[in-house]
Amino acid sequence: MPLRRTSRLAWLFALVLGAIMLGGCQRSDAIQWQLTDISGHMPDLDFTLVDDQGKAVTGKDYHGKVVLLYFGYTHCPDVCPLTLAQLHVVMQRLGPLADGARILFVSVDPARDTPEIMHAYVNAFDPRAVGLSGAPREIEALSKRYRSAFTREPDKGDGQYEVSHSSAIYIFDRDGKAKLLSTPDRSQDDLVHDLHLLLSQGNPA
Repeated sequence: MPLRRTSRLAWLFALVLGAIMLGGCQRSDAIQWQLTDISGHMPDLDFTLVDDQGKAVTGKDYHGKVVLLYFGYTHCPDVCPLTLAQLHVVMQRLGPLADGARILFVSVDPARDTPEIMHAYVNAFDPRAVGLSGAPREIEALSKRYRSAFTREPDKGDGQYEVSHSSAIYIFDRDGKAKLLSTPDRSQDDLVHDLHLLLSQGNPA
């Protein structure tokens, strides 16, 4: 009798342990991101800037949306227009889900990028893009917050200059939590895959 009870308990223990392990595997494999997962390694979306309508906005104004944060400037000769063009294609591929996303294009050249210029620039690429600018100290603080960097190059002599800047895209969930990091070497398929997952989670629709 004691042997039978011991065997039964061992069998029940093995059954429960197996269920726990299976449940753990299912949880860890539930979401497989293609991009770099930065959850817990980057701060929440937080800033006070001016949008391309001339209105003061904060990070909280974009809660409820999946946010793609990118640092660039309107006079950028190549990387910025290519990135925004790529993001437009990504939004198109997402279909109606893309309405739950916002592309926040933060200018690292606030001296030239007025709200009017920013509005015309970002809307030429995608209607879900918003241009953001502000005082140089505010832009610098936000850049440091997300470990981005930019440097104004020497004037070419005609008042024109370029700004070297990081080209990563920081992706935040609907609660403003940093979730993913996309770099230029990542494909559109990776972006579409992960954004589809984020946008499908807690979809207000």
